[in-house]
Amino acid sequence: MVSLVVLFGVLGGIGTLLTVTLLRRGGGRVDTVEGLLQEQEAVRRAKADRVSFGLGSHNLPPTASDSYVRGSGRP
Repeated sequence: MVSLVVLFGVLGGIGTLLTVTLLRRGGGRVDTVEGLLQEQEAVRRAKADRVSFGLGSHNLPPTASDSYVRGSGRP
């Protein structure tokens, strides 16, 4: 019984910590041009990843002609 109380206490503490952290970050817009460009690049990469890792390719073996080719960014 005590272990359940400790478990729920730890889970509650983690939930509270995550909530406070997210509320402190805020959801405001970026203020600098560099931040905006980084956001646009991240959105572009996410779209490309969603297309290249689409649902249709889950049952196929990987081949040399895979469409996943990332630009000159990270490997």
